[in-house]
Amino acid sequence: MTLLPQEIIRHKRDGAVLEDAEIEALVAGIADGSLGEGQVGAFAMAAFLRGMTAPETVALTRAMTASGRRLDWRGFSLGGPVLDKHSTGGVGDKVSLVLAPILAACGAFVPMISGRGLGHTGGTLDKLESIPGYDATPSIERFQQVVAEAGCAIIGQTADLAPADRRLYAVRDVTATVESVPLITASILSKKLAAGLEGLVMDVKVGNGAFADNPAMAEELACSIVAVAEGAGLPTTALITDMNQPLGRTAGNALEVAECVELLTGATGDARFCEVTLALAAEMMLLGGLATDTETARAKANEAIDSGRAAERFAAMVTALGGPADFLDRSATLLPQAPIRRPVQAKAAGVLAACDTRAVGLAVIALGGGRRRVEDRIDPAVGIDDILPLGTVVSRSDPIAVVHAADEASAEQAAVLLQKAFAIGQTDGRHLPSVVSKRIAKRDL
Repeated sequence: MTLLPQEIIRHKRDGAVLEDAEIEALVAGIADGSLGEGQVGAFAMAAFLRGMTAPETVALTRAMTASGRRLDWRGFSLGGPVLDKHSTGGVGDKVSLVLAPILAACGAFVPMISGRGLGHTGGTLDKLESIPGYDATPSIERFQQVVAEAGCAIIGQTADLAPADRRLYAVRDVTATVESVPLITASILSKKLAAGLEGLVMDVKVGNGAFADNPAMAEELACSIVAVAEGAGLPTTALITDMNQPLGRTAGNALEVAECVELLTGATGDARFCEVTLALAAEMMLLGGLATDTETARAKANEAIDSGRAAERFAAMVTALGGPADFLDRSATLLPQAPIRRPVQAKAAGVLAACDTRAVGLAVIALGGGRRRVEDRIDPAVGIDDILPLGTVVSRSDPIAVVHAADEASAEQAAVLLQKAFAIGQTDGRHLPSVVSKRIAKRDL
């Protein structure tokens, strides 16, 4: 067996099952930089096209976890379970920003290591970095201290945590290799295992705005993640949720933060956004032993919002990670705002019957709210607001969304993309519920 990178890549390209030592050698090269960008991209494409077996995926997950530091929470005397949630990504998926403080308010500790935008989907870190001063890559010591004090912290991968995944993740984003069940599984779980979790809940998106565009594919991914996580000793369950339309009424970094602040501070939130958030919160509380049944768990989550305790946890996290101490009070002026706002008009009268959600995500990227290349900088102010949900009755020229843009040309381009993305019919289309499936757990595998 040779451990030359080009030979290992050739083996996978030709459909061979890689041995653990080959995978470990590749991961080591990704982490220490001895593999060039072309080699990393070639491996990702080979794995994308040829797939990986379950043992290969386990080996890849373990190797990426071992490429950096693994957190230990035993010295912090937390007094509650260390839990996390992860989403496979979608358009307007801002759940983490509300969910983490809800769980913190309910007695859990949430060390959430999140990613940046991937393909057409938005990234939690990109959203949080629209908050002035927010440090998304603190030291591990500061990260753990914030979790212990605020109850939650949402950061990105530092050089210490799963560094191999950090580099592979960025390459996948720009090489059309995002949609791979083994690579997604290993990417997610390497970060979660490195965080030292006691329980994980997966939000697997399904629909035309998700990696998994049909229920069978979503179930395959959910089962893959649950199986690999359980095999690595991390109790994990999964829910499958709908991504056939944007989640919530915003898509774009600062706009999504603003929507979350409104929900945390008492405004009525989008019904689908709230339902997905509460379902995941209940699942996390059940997994962590903070509630004995779903009804009680949901009631606790609602009380955490209504009482303001979740907002307090969010504010504590933002302040501890460098953001303004008065962010919740002044978010409307502190968050960046785009100079151009343009309503997108319905081209006909009828019912919003369907949405090409991927196209909505691509419209945000076209505005500058996502990346085309690894080195691209994001404009946090741009995006789309006031997105109407499917099933809404509209008249011709009614606004179906509002584009926030840096200039008139990009506003016009995004408006055209959005008009094409929404189908208007004379009858309401058939829509999936917000939460598509019951929980998927170890016993279901």
